[in-house]
Amino acid sequence: MKIYAIETGNFKLDGGAMFGVVPKTIWQKTNPADANNLIEMSMRCMLIEDGDRLILIDTGLGAKQSDKFFGYYYLFGDFSLELSLRKHGFHKDDITDVFLTHLHFDHCGGAIEYNASKTILQPVFKNAKFWSNENHWEWATAPNAREKASFLKENIQPIQQSGQLNFINENYKNQIGFDVLFMDGHTEKQMLPKITYQGKTIVFMADLLPTIGHIPLPYVMGYDTRPLLTIKEKEDFLNLAADNNYYLFLEHDAQHELCTVKHTEKGVRLKETHKFLDIFN
Repeated sequence: MKIYAIETGNFKLDGGAMFGVVPKTIWQKTNPADANNLIEMSMRCMLIEDGDRLILIDTGLGAKQSDKFFGYYYLFGDFSLELSLRKHGFHKDDITDVFLTHLHFDHCGGAIEYNASKTILQPVFKNAKFWSNENHWEWATAPNAREKASFLKENIQPIQQSGQLNFINENYKNQIGFDVLFMDGHTEKQMLPKITYQGKTIVFMADLLPTIGHIPLPYVMGYDTRPLLTIKEKEDFLNLAADNNYYLFLEHDAQHELCTVKHTEKGVRLKETHKFLDIFN
């Protein structure tokens, strides 16, 4: 097995929305905001090369949305999914599986593109199985008012229409080759891959822990549908991560790819941050 960190792009989100009830005077110490109160975010995905399978976890935002849409999210930098795959010697047609932690647009938008004539939406990865779970799929395709702006039908419907959609079941480890932690605080049945690699455990954090600034329990996004449940899920997970020295793969932290955590008198806190290749090479 070989794992790669795949940078698909950077964008900005409102810092207040990202930290909920936590005051800016506190959260800006770890996540400094610009003049418009926006903080920098990454869309860092993971690629797993395992035998004859090439599994991509999440896909970033993609490039098909309108200029008006992108104007809300201030994309910046030179990263793209295609360029990152090429950097590691791969092409989008090599991907055999796309595992989507959840269907918010910044996690699945890069899975769908327009055809050459810009008349049809189609999967970017024509040879891949797309993996979700039935409960989350139903949640996303009949969205509540709070999440409707995050579940975009142009990102979701073409996956099903292509015939490439698959749902994991109770035998998911045989289906996809790694363990999955289910979390319901951010959105219904978000899936966090838990992978044993080079004698260590990596957990792909998705939106349970967007950045290292979100480690303290009350630091919960305003986007979460069940914030009190997020706090409980995060507490249980971070205690487990500290006990077992998990490496936490940070999808949205623009500055840090990996971190570990430790127990302190104030609860679980940051232990160390790492570049992915400094730990896994």
